[in-house]
Amino acid sequence: MADAAARLFLLVAVAAALAGRSEDGAWCVCRTDLPDATLQKTLDYACGAGADCKPILQTGPCFAPDNVKAHCSYAVNSFYQRNNQNQQACAFTGTASLTNNDPSANGCTYPATPSAAAASNGGSSGVYSPPTMGPSAFNDSSAAADALLPVAELATRLLVVACCSLLGLYLGA
Repeated sequence: MADAAARLFLLVAVAAALAGRSEDGAWCVCRTDLPDATLQKTLDYACGAGADCKPILQTGPCFAPDNVKAHCSYAVNSFYQRNNQNQQACAFTGTASLTNNDPSANGCTYPATPSAAAASNGGSSGVYSPPTMGPSAFNDSSAAADALLPVAELATRLLVVACCSLLGLYLGA
């Protein structure tokens, strides 16, 4: 009986580890290899779709450095955190990606958790809606491939969970 309980615990632990939400402490940042015009579109979208962009205004603590790449990263991270670290909330048609390296610098603190992002704006949070910017909006064919990565990752996770469940049924028999 204890052996069956241990197997069940292992299966639950694996399933929890493979859940769609990322770990606390993950940040979403803009790709630095893209042109400013492309990142400006991402920045505009994030700020218009629920990100807290007050800190990157001229009087805000995250205005410096005053460049599109830095402002874009702050905005997409705010959007990502305010949408409960939903991996799809960091897709932005391939213009942003997840990192475990804290991008905070020069007195600018990037929220690292959904609760920190909500607290930065009086407790309200964003509402996730998939970005409507298609790869053609950036005239970058690599964005189409990047947009498929979260789908492939989810499929892999589901496959692992299904295999673990079948293994658990087989071992439990």
